[in-house]
Amino acid sequence: MRFKHSAIVCMSFSLFLPTISVAQEEGENNGAKPIPADLIDDPHVREELGINEFTAPSIKLIFEDLSQLTPLPAKETRPKLPEKMPLDRSDLAIEIGFLIAEGFLAVENNTLDDIEGIAKDLSRYGKALGAGERVNRHAARLLDHAKKRESEKLKEELAATQKDVEIELVQLRDADLAHLISLGGWIRALSCAALAVDRDFTEERANQVFREDVADYYEVILGQLDPRVSKRKHIQELRKLCSGLKTTMTLAADQEPTEAKVKEIKEKSALMSKVALSRGE
Repeated sequence: MRFKHSAIVCMSFSLFLPTISVAQEEGENNGAKPIPADLIDDPHVREELGINEFTAPSIKLIFEDLSQLTPLPAKETRPKLPEKMPLDRSDLAIEIGFLIAEGFLAVENNTLDDIEGIAKDLSRYGKALGAGERVNRHAARLLDHAKKRESEKLKEELAATQKDVEIELVQLRDADLAHLISLGGWIRALSCAALAVDRDFTEERANQVFREDVADYYEVILGQLDPRVSKRKHIQELRKLCSGLKTTMTLAADQEPTEAKVKEIKEKSALMSKVALSRGE
């Protein structure tokens, strides 16, 4: 999605550019893929992890401009999570990303009654992943903010949930999984946004889903995961789909988005959602 910050946000972000550029340069020297700059959560970077191989794109920022694409077809694109919890931790991470994304969709669509179920599922998944104590605190706050209809505080709490799970994963020496949480959020956001644009196409709206840099980022990251994860069948398929999306999303300098390309993105993102939740079966 082509996220555009306001002038105020851009000015705030520029204060941290020296730190980010140095860290990204170090990441490039180590073979890491720099995070697309507009998907870096500034407070997260500044206060907790810094820019390093454990930091993943913020799901909050992935959703930041989806308000431009309303109405968002959340119900039509909502995948059904399997009833049983996954046994593999990488699948747990992807599905947590989907759940956090569902929270942002509930806020954007003002369906805050959905937050109760999302919070309960986040607690279950957090416990299974080893971050139960952190996630439980956030789940309680999510319920409180939903009850009070505090949309902005809900967004901040969802972002904090992602951040705290990342920190826990670093401490558990499972930091690779932080990228899969972010990936799950992006897949859910993209499938919803692509359908919204397909239903009401304009070049301006279409620009929100042509993010070849984001598709490229996840393609590279999926190839750099621990081999026990990166060699799983559905992870390899997700990497191929990211590569295909990158090709579809790449526009020449004089080329504008087309309805045909939007349909391709819609179809590939829907398939990506299905593959991501297949658990390699």
